[in-house]
Amino acid sequence: MTPKGTRPGEAPKTSSNRVEPKHAAQASSRYTPPVPVQLKESPRWVPILMFAFWILGALIIMLYYLGFVPGGRNQWYLFAGMASILAGLWTATKYH
Repeated sequence: MTPKGTRPGEAPKTSSNRVEPKHAAQASSRYTPPVPVQLKESPRWVPILMFAFWILGALIIMLYYLGFVPGGRNQWYLFAGMASILAGLWTATKYH
């Protein structure tokens, strides 16, 4: 990274005409404020939705294998159960 106000291969300018080593870290003038606490916490509905998806998916798959699904055994029930479980996993990644 080239220090501000210099070109590649050129030594940085200092007030004492001293050459700084190229490996010296430069202090950044950028300030990133900390994230407020209220933004780090998820709303109350996120874990509720996560568990609801997991329970719904497990219930659909269990009812499929027990033969209690309407319309006979259809592969779409397994797909819906797995999709619901994956939706719960996706929701779990949004929980803080």
